[in-house]
Amino acid sequence: VVATDAPLSSRQLDRLASRVALGLARTGSTSGNTSGDIFIAFSTANTIPQSSTSRTVTATFVSPESTAVLNPLFQAVVEATEESVLNALAKAETMTGVDGNRVHAIPYDRLKAVMEKYGKR
Repeated sequence: VVATDAPLSSRQLDRLASRVALGLARTGSTSGNTSGDIFIAFSTANTIPQSSTSRTVTATFVSPESTAVLNPLFQAVVEATEESVLNALAKAETMTGVDGNRVHAIPYDRLKAVMEKYGKR
């Protein structure tokens, strides 16, 4: 889920949501045929008054040609997604599931060493 207060149109929000996959890819994730990856984005910039009796509302959007505004937002989504995956990995705990299947947590110091090895701080 991508949330922003930038005044973006539905098309721009769709483009923003599509950048989530790039952030996942930075962490080594891939998607398969039945992965179920769903990305959504919304903006809180334009609000519709609930008590209004008007049949029309006015909204403001970033110009579709405004790469100076959109490109940094695209980059922010990629970086935030990558960061959220890394945070989840760092906070994961060892778990035992069905039939005694065990998944071990990644030791934070090892994760940090691997990230530094590949140029990630």
